[in-house]
Amino acid sequence: MIFAIRTTTGQEKNVAEFLASRAEKEKIDIYSILATEDLKGYILVEAPNKGAVEDLVRKTFKVKGIVPGEISIDELEHLLSPTKIIESIDKGDVVELVAGPFKGEKAIVTRVDKHKEEITLELMEAAVPIPITVGIEQVKIVSKNQ
Repeated sequence: MIFAIRTTTGQEKNVAEFLASRAEKEKIDIYSILATEDLKGYILVEAPNKGAVEDLVRKTFKVKGIVPGEISIDELEHLLSPTKIIESIDKGDVVELVAGPFKGEKAIVTRVDKHKEEITLELMEAAVPIPITVGIEQVKIVSKNQ
């Protein structure tokens, strides 16, 4: 059985790590814990019953509660199967560079090369717009072009 636990947004990974260590230390019957960036404000816990999950989250900071009901594995398939970020980036999207010399800078996508898995960007803060080409693994999407 899989249960969803509501957490403070942005604290999913910390809560998951804390709950995992607590389950191990107190020998609570928990099979797995999943915190993913695609599911903000929630973590997923696999356990034999709801009672085990209630024991796990009792008096835990940053846990807001357990979502009523169970979740089927079919509902989670889109979270568990890997997707390439290149498929979701389009011209005009705003991205943030997460690696390289421009780390932390925001930029607008001007061209997407899906075959090479590269994108061409123009930095938003630059005085003169200079196009730079980076690998797809060096960016994360901030906002989509509407």
